Amino acid sequence: MTDRELYVIAKEMTKRSYAPFSKFCVGAALECKDGTIFTGCNVENSSFGGTICAERVAMTKAISEGYHDFKQIMITSSGGEAWPCGICRQFMKEFCDDDFIIYTAADIDHIRKYTMDEILPEGFRMEAK
Repeated sequence: MTDRELYVIAKEMTKRSYAPFSKFCVGAALECKDGTIFTGCNVENSSFGGTICAERVAMTKAISEGYHDFKQIMITSSGGEAWPCGICRQFMKEFCDDDFIIYTAADIDHIRKYTMDEILPEGFRMEAK
């Protein structure tokens, strides 16, 4: 799938966002290596710590359906570019290789592309025992 196709899907997800506090609606479209797409939007909560970002919504949906091999993700918002927060970066690192692609876009004509390694250099994973 192209970055522009992912953008359209992610942008549509901003309409499903629940962001009554920040008014900053975020959408994500995650592509698995087999071409399956999972989407997400941010869901805010009065306890702020209970808020979940669009990226983690998309990834947890995929993981809960048995998908673990991810290719790329597009992140869009209602107000310019949206970047993965630190929690999302580490969450993605848990399941993604260093060459996993993260796109962020102010609009469909201004898409920027990064690798997992670029947005989380020296990221880590603990060994499961």
